[in-house]
Amino acid sequence: MYTKLTQEDIAYLARVTDASRVRAGCEISEDYSHDELGGVSHMPDALVRVMSTQEVSDVMRYANERRIPVVVRGSGTGLVGAGVPIEGGIMLETTGMNKILELDENNLTVTVQPGVLLMELSAFAEAHGLLYPPDPGEKSATIGGNISTNAGGMRAVKYGVTRDYVRALTAVLPTGEVIQCGGKVVKNSTGYSVKDLLIGAEGTLAVITEAILKLVPLPSVTVSLLLPYDSIRAAIETVPVLVRSKASLTAIEFMERDTILFSEEYLGKRFPHTAAPAYLLLTVDGNDQAVVERELGSVAELCIKNGAWDAFIVDTQERKDSVWSARGAFLEAIKASTTQMDECDVVVPRDRVAEFILYTHEVAKTLRVRIPSFGHAGDGNLHVYICRDALNEAEWEQTLTKAFDLLYGKAAALGGLVSGEHGIGYAKRAYLSRAVGEEQLALMRRLKAAFDPNNILNPGKVV
Repeated sequence: MYTKLTQEDIAYLARVTDASRVRAGCEISEDYSHDELGGVSHMPDALVRVMSTQEVSDVMRYANERRIPVVVRGSGTGLVGAGVPIEGGIMLETTGMNKILELDENNLTVTVQPGVLLMELSAFAEAHGLLYPPDPGEKSATIGGNISTNAGGMRAVKYGVTRDYVRALTAVLPTGEVIQCGGKVVKNSTGYSVKDLLIGAEGTLAVITEAILKLVPLPSVTVSLLLPYDSIRAAIETVPVLVRSKASLTAIEFMERDTILFSEEYLGKRFPHTAAPAYLLLTVDGNDQAVVERELGSVAELCIKNGAWDAFIVDTQERKDSVWSARGAFLEAIKASTTQMDECDVVVPRDRVAEFILYTHEVAKTLRVRIPSFGHAGDGNLHVYICRDALNEAEWEQTLTKAFDLLYGKAAALGGLVSGEHGIGYAKRAYLSRAVGEEQLALMRRLKAAFDPNNILNPGKVV
C-alpha cells in the first residue's frame, strides 16, 4: 500500500529542507520509535526536523504523490502511540519550530509555532501579566501536541481546555495545501469550523504549523488547599458537594497516599502530609486577596463538614514547590515504581468519580495487579495505571486486556468516555467504536478520507 523510501526520496527531503536536518536508517535514535509510555514501537525510515510551513508543505506534497506515510512528532510525551510511525516512512519533528511570533495585548492573543513548549509559553505569558490557562501535567509537551490532543489539565474546572483557547490555526493538509482557519476574532460562525476538527485530531487530518491562542489576565492571587481524608470515597464524594456550592475553584485534584509516596521516593522530596489514605488538592485564584481568603475559608469549612481531617493552606513557596512538584511527577513516579505500565485515561460524570475509582480497587484485587490512580476530580478525568511489576509477558498481555475491558466497560456504564485528554492514538483504537458507536466512527472515517484521500498522514491512528 505504501512506498518504501529510496535514496532519491532522502535526497529530495534534504533538498527542500536542509541535509543537516535529515536523518535516515541507523542515523535515527531509537528514542524516535516510541512515545513516553513506550507500549507501541516502530522506527521511521527518515527523520526530518522541519523549520517552516513551506518545508512541511513541500514534504507533504511529495509524500502524497509518492504514497509515503508521514507522522508528526513534538516532544514525544504522548501516552497512546499517536506519534509513533507504525508504518515507517517519514517523521516530521516540529521542535525546531519553537518561536513565539507575536504577542497582541490589544486582542489578548499570542501567535506561536507548534514546537513551543507549554512551560515556555506559560512563562512568557506570565512575564507579561497574562495567563495561558490550559495546564496539563506534562509541561515539556509542545503546544502543537496539546492542540492535537485537546489537552486539559488541572485548571480545566474554571478555565476549560485547549480547544477554548485556540483562535486560529495554520495547517498543511496531507496533499500539501496550506489552510488558515479562524482568526483573532472572538466570535466566528463562518461556515464549518475546520479549526475545531483539527483540534484533538491527533495529527491525522493536517499538520499544524502555527496557532493563535487566547490569553487571559493573570490572577494576582493563587492559593491552594490540601485536604486529607480517611478514604477515597469520602474525598471524592466531596467533589459534587463543592460543585453544587458554586465555589469558584480553579482546580480540584484527587490523589491517593500510595501515589504520593511514589512521588516522594522519585523526587527525593517530602510531601507536607502523608498520613491520610486520600487527599483533595483545591486551588482558588483571583485579584482580591480578601475575596480569595473568604472563598478558601468557606471551601475549607465545607470540606471539613464532609469528612476532611483538616485543611492545610498551600501558600508559602516551599509548600507550593513541595505539593505541585509532587503532583506534576505522579506519572513518572508510578512509571519508576514498576517494570512496565499502561494507562486508562477515562472521563466520567463528576458525580460518578468515586464509584469509578472504587471500582478500580475491585479490579486490582480481582486481577491481582497494582492499579494506582490520580486525576482531575473537578472535571471527571481520571488517570488510572495498570502496573506490570513481576508479571511475565503472557500474563501481562492477558491481565492488561482484562483490566481495560473491565475499566472501559465500567466507564461506559457510568456515562463516561474512553479519553479525557490523552487521545486514542494507536493503543486505544479498539475501544473507540464502543464509546461512540459505528455511525460516528463511520463519519470520522469519511472525514479522514476527505482530508487525506491517500491515508498517508499518521495512518493507523484513531480511526
